[in-house]
Amino acid sequence: MPAFTLSNPAGVSPPISCYSHAALIQGPPRRLVISGQVGIAPDGSIPESGEAQVAQAFANLSAILEGNRMGFRDLVKTTAFVTDRALVPVFRAHRDALFAGHPPASTLVIVAGLVDPRLVVEVEAEAVAA
Repeated sequence: MPAFTLSNPAGVSPPISCYSHAALIQGPPRRLVISGQVGIAPDGSIPESGEAQVAQAFANLSAILEGNRMGFRDLVKTTAFVTDRALVPVFRAHRDALFAGHPPASTLVIVAGLVDPRLVVEVEAEAVAA
């Protein structure tokens, strides 16, 4: 039995992309809060393209989930920051492919910049598993 339920209640417009409006956590599950993951590779390099940074940020997120015996289907909430509106379709394409029909609650924000001016995307998340 899942430790959480994703929903899009009546009275709220349907999601405009692959996410749910709410994630209800029930019972005593394990809860993992993940710091913002950026497009920095394990060797410390930063890809030059925005698409490569998006891919790397999701690879980092995947590694943290796997390191805690979880996966993308355990995500209940993501918050993402991109520095260029043109990255939104790229971000959504990567997210939708990885989440494979699992739409956690989600926020996507366009920001003026991140802590390092070379970075263009950051993704933080919360996951819940039994």
